[in-house]
Amino acid sequence: MSITEVVGSQARLTAADIYNSAVASWAIAAAWEVGVLDEIHKAGAVEADELAVRLGLDPVAARGMYQALAAVEVITRDGDTVRQGPLFAEVNQYRSYFHWLSRGCSGLYTEMPTVLKSANRVGSFYQRDAAAISYACRELSTFSFDPAFWTAMERIPFSFSVVADLGCGSGERLIQIVRKYPGSRGLGIDIAPAAVEMTLAEAERNGFADRITAVRADARGLEPHPSYEEVEVLTCFMMGHDFWPREDAIERLSTLRELFPRVRRFLLGDATRTVGYADRDVPLFNLGFESAHDLMGQYIPTIDEWHGVFAETGWKLVGEEAITSPAASVVFELE
Repeated sequence: MSITEVVGSQARLTAADIYNSAVASWAIAAAWEVGVLDEIHKAGAVEADELAVRLGLDPVAARGMYQALAAVEVITRDGDTVRQGPLFAEVNQYRSYFHWLSRGCSGLYTEMPTVLKSANRVGSFYQRDAAAISYACRELSTFSFDPAFWTAMERIPFSFSVVADLGCGSGERLIQIVRKYPGSRGLGIDIAPAAVEMTLAEAERNGFADRITAVRADARGLEPHPSYEEVEVLTCFMMGHDFWPREDAIERLSTLRELFPRVRRFLLGDATRTVGYADRDVPLFNLGFESAHDLMGQYIPTIDEWHGVFAETGWKLVGEEAITSPAASVVFELE
């Protein structure tokens, strides 16, 4: 039975709801990463200790994880038997959101009291785990941005040989592109060394080491490079907000046109700031995305604000694909 209180006909959160959900968020991220969610998804029901041993987990430690999942009805427990709970399907579908928050942004939220103080907001005043964020975003993209991305890719009215991905993360997008377009090559660009290393490793693991390369560079302040001059299609996902605020976005998007002179199509996909939601009704992921970037001091534009900068940067908006989850997300097709 849920610990949420019912007052009259209205359900009301309790302090225990909030506390247990915080613990469960960590447990969901861990259960995905160690393989527990996949096993429960496949089997429907598993023996908890046997599964822990099979996955190389400590059975006693795993019980704490199972209890946290059961507290929020992701699973149910009957003795040692663990079954899918009422929320299992939804949570398993969106598990990368929890991983992004609990693993990727753990350092940021742990240090929230320090980060909030104006005197501390200088230099590198927060930490996030770039590798964990890349891990989460690789799956996150499969159900959010990828369908819209491929729709936009199929609308490109010309053949191309070289694609560059700004903020390449794990390199998954480039791997998919060179697999689908046999004559193409990919260039990954990311500010995080861990992301560059992951892109190169994944390219080699998938047999594309000769067609995909990656360099460490800050997309907000790129310097000219000979390899940029070959690029015909440019992609950028889940980092377009890093170009903002507005005057910076205009300058940076204009600079991209100069640095990539042969680019004929620019696919820019990102989550934007939600508008029109009551605080209690903000959709899944958006609260974490927006609050994390507020803590980091990173401006998050709305879709309308994006529309207001393209004309001033020399990019023409020729198409747009809306995305349901995360809410207020979009793929802009620019040329």
